[in-house]
Amino acid sequence: MKVLPTDIPGVLVVEPVVHGDARGFFLESWHAARYAEAGIRLPLVQDNHSRSVRGTLRGLHYQVERPQGKLVRVAAGAVFDVAVDLRRSSATFGRWVGMVLSSENRRQLWIPPGFAHGFYVTSESADLLYKCSDYYVPALDRTLAWDDPEVAVAWPLLDGAAPLLSAKDAAGLPLGQAATYP
Repeated sequence: MKVLPTDIPGVLVVEPVVHGDARGFFLESWHAARYAEAGIRLPLVQDNHSRSVRGTLRGLHYQVERPQGKLVRVAAGAVFDVAVDLRRSSATFGRWVGMVLSSENRRQLWIPPGFAHGFYVTSESADLLYKCSDYYVPALDRTLAWDDPEVAVAWPLLDGAAPLLSAKDAAGLPLGQAATYP
């Protein structure tokens, strides 16, 4: 596999080796020893699967009290995936990195603990799969405003239309009011 850095240290792009032929393909989406060699060493304790329709924006989610690292990939469709650094002690606090993850490019994004995560669906629908380094605790879930001008994520909104949001995501807090990490 190939591991590429992003503009924010610790956030990594993983390009797995894909073995393909006329029947289809095979790839290893997780191998603890190989990923540890690449710098992804946290135990991953929970797998999640999210299906969303075109124009859906989910996020930007995080848990301060029980931060989660996430290894994210798309099994079907395409999304614009985003990580926002919420670590006040970081030189990149408040900055974001985003990229297309799709069933075609088969890339994975490692988002370490201390970041908010979200995605926007650009295909007809998308199945996003992700492994987490800690368990999801609904009472601890926080949402950073997806459209906070201070963070200024450049979401590729289709035709400039407002995204489909849950009530929770529509009520996300701006960076200046959001709970953050030390």
